[in-house]
Amino acid sequence: MRINALIVLLLTGLVAATFGFGIYLFAQLVPDMRASLGFDISYVGTITASGQFGFLLCALLAAWLTPRVGGGWVIFGSGVVCAAALLLIPLTHDILLIGALLTILAGTAATVFVPMVDVISRTVAFKYRGMAMGLVSSGTSYGVFINSLLVPLYAPQGEWRMVWWIVGLITLVLAIGVALVFKRARLFVVKAEAAAPDDSAAQVGKTALMQPWVLTVWAMNFLLGFSTFPFQNYLSSYLRTELGFNVTYAANIWASIGFVGMFAGLALGWLSDRVGLRIAMLLVYGCVALAALILVIHPAGYWPLVAGVLFALAFYPIFGLIPAYVSKMAGSAALAVTIFGVANILQGVGGMIGNFSGGVLASFNGSFVGVYVGIALVAVLLAGLTLRLPKEASEFLNAV
Repeated sequence: MRINALIVLLLTGLVAATFGFGIYLFAQLVPDMRASLGFDISYVGTITASGQFGFLLCALLAAWLTPRVGGGWVIFGSGVVCAAALLLIPLTHDILLIGALLTILAGTAATVFVPMVDVISRTVAFKYRGMAMGLVSSGTSYGVFINSLLVPLYAPQGEWRMVWWIVGLITLVLAIGVALVFKRARLFVVKAEAAAPDDSAAQVGKTALMQPWVLTVWAMNFLLGFSTFPFQNYLSSYLRTELGFNVTYAANIWASIGFVGMFAGLALGWLSDRVGLRIAMLLVYGCVALAALILVIHPAGYWPLVAGVLFALAFYPIFGLIPAYVSKMAGSAALAVTIFGVANILQGVGGMIGNFSGGVLASFNGSFVGVYVGIALVAVLLAGLTLRLPKEASEFLNAV
């Protein structure tokens, strides 16, 4: 039991490293790195787009690779690559190389997150998977929190490279921990049927992928990216440029989102193990809808802060609840990884389309109100899709 808990904590740490350090740290250090390296602000957009492409490509790679070599190897390899990339960034002055390393880092986020379904399915008891995956999905918030401690400490003195060194060393320690613990838990041992799938198994897998609940999950992931990514990306612009809030108030809202996110995944995961994953999902989508409606109907006083808290209660847990549902419904870990891999790809595509559509709509209307009305409507649609999902399979049916 102790080693299983340690595995979940290590997975949470790697999500903190690959998402929190690998994706979000650069955004906090952009002003300091620009002052030192002299790149244009337009290059930031190029890096962001490249990172999204890297994530999508590696989500596909992880879905293909995990059934063949095992989730343990994919996660360990991703941790090593992430640590190496983080440690290489402060060693170079070439902005093109830094852009390439940041793209690789975004890719490792996918190659850690997708195989976790395989690892958790093999190590965590059926009735605790919601809580386990909820905690792992909150890993990003822990990484962002560490960033918020390190950046003010070193960046003002022009020592932004030290931040990369520290997070790189943290990630290296995590990768070493994964190597030791996964070996003890035999997570580097690939099941024979996973290593060499036959044609009949492949055919069954193709049939399983066409089940109505699988298609519903994929649609939900697309809509999640389409709605939640623009919610974040346009929040500061809406608050500061349209509503007139100052930078301090906007920063306080983001701090609240990060703080609540540190506990939301574990709390909602715990709740889902007791009341069911579908009910927990309905609660999450209700929070998204309420948060968006607050920003539309009464975005004044402390209400935007309430909206931020509601969004945090939804955003971090949902990316653990869905893989938990998949792990309970899929007949095998290999099938779960395939389903979740495709789901991550569709989520990324949805995010790209949602961000683009939100920008076009805001530009056309001269306001972000329409964006948040759309997000509220999509949240209602997601709740409707959740009601169509079958109840998660019983523990008995999934017992090995």
